[in-house]
Amino acid sequence: MTRFISGRTPTTNAEAFERALVVTPGGVNSPVRAFRSVGGTPVFLASGHGPYVTDVEGKEYVDLVGQWGPALLGHAHPDVIAAAHAAVDRGLGFGAVSTGEVELAELVLDRLTLTSADGAERRGIEKLRLVSTGTEATMTAIRLARGATGRPLLVKFAGHYHGHSDSLLSEAGSGIATLGIPGSAGITPETAAQTIVIPYNDEDALAEVFTSHGDRIAAVITEAAAANMGVVPPKPGFNRLLADTAHAHGALLIADEVMTGFRSTAAGWWGLEEAAGTGYDADLTTFGKIIGGGLPLAGLGGRAEILDLLAPLGPVYQAGTLSGNPVAVATGAAMLRGAGPEVYGQLPRVARTIADGLSSALSAEGVAHTVAWAGSQFSIFFRDSPPQNYAEAQAQDTWRFGPFFHAMLEHGVSLPPSVYEAWFVSAAHDDAAVERVLAAAAPAARAAAAATPAL
Repeated sequence: MTRFISGRTPTTNAEAFERALVVTPGGVNSPVRAFRSVGGTPVFLASGHGPYVTDVEGKEYVDLVGQWGPALLGHAHPDVIAAAHAAVDRGLGFGAVSTGEVELAELVLDRLTLTSADGAERRGIEKLRLVSTGTEATMTAIRLARGATGRPLLVKFAGHYHGHSDSLLSEAGSGIATLGIPGSAGITPETAAQTIVIPYNDEDALAEVFTSHGDRIAAVITEAAAANMGVVPPKPGFNRLLADTAHAHGALLIADEVMTGFRSTAAGWWGLEEAAGTGYDADLTTFGKIIGGGLPLAGLGGRAEILDLLAPLGPVYQAGTLSGNPVAVATGAAMLRGAGPEVYGQLPRVARTIADGLSSALSAEGVAHTVAWAGSQFSIFFRDSPPQNYAEAQAQDTWRFGPFFHAMLEHGVSLPPSVYEAWFVSAAHDDAAVERVLAAAAPAARAAAAATPAL
């Protein structure tokens, strides 16, 4: 029977979406892809190379989504593709240990080992367990924290997104922010009650929650720099305060670097803060996106004494048939090897040129806005000043983003389809790609200026 199989490749985005709606909820496999917050039909991508992606209609766009972060070197980088092909030739997976898993873990640990001028060594993590998704990494981190402390409660920040596991969807960012959903149906009150949500960058709220519940809190989980309510970096020293406060009460700090890991610096956001003199000691750190080179792979790192509580050594169970997939670890290793000092020097320069050009165009049209930064990640808020927390991120002219987004898309630039997402550049964004973005700035700014709030 071929009831649902058309046998023909769609040639337009509208046709592709119509076909997808029949067999897939909402026509998408991740909510933000549905264009619900910007309106219109999603763009169905067929290929990508360097800084560009091409849709099923053959239209090419400069890509500022970058697989939501993993495309650090650009799409289809030759070294990453070669590593994938070589791994595929050896077999797609074994369900057993392989040397590639060890090699990738060593690369990650090397990057998170820094030596100061006086020879002192700082290590961000001591061991790494590979999993398949960022959601799985953060879910495991929470289970591990509860197993290590024997405590039930988790503290998270409003607007921070750590995947879609039940205990983490209270006042989350990313697609939850875009869709305006405070949590999710299907999560029991008992589960929700084990997560305490407080405002981000709020020292007083942090102190109060530990005063009230300190002996029952297993961990604080935080995005090392928030990027799922738009980019909202921590105040200087805030991550260190989180670690110090948690440790003073016998709790752990979980730093979510699924998005920031290996993007801001070779040692991620942790390395950036080390260099700035605001270094902090996270007990557990989660990684994803770049670590897999674009394939499904993530990791959970931390102190050896805590990681060793995982099975088979300890009582905290975690397993995965696809964990440490040999193709994914090969592409991840190739990505990390290709991300040297020249890449980390280029990314902020390219990002700043693009952001400055867009900001100038918006200012010329009298559109209130601000650009917020976390390393080379950035986002534009339609408000006068950078937000410090989720409430401030929501207090903007969100209705300007849809027309702005579609004008950029029409002029060949693909942005994240939500005002609450970070923008990404890659090492492949050369002068020609940047010029194409800047050429789209003026018409997009005019569209934003002409927008009106929905009634």
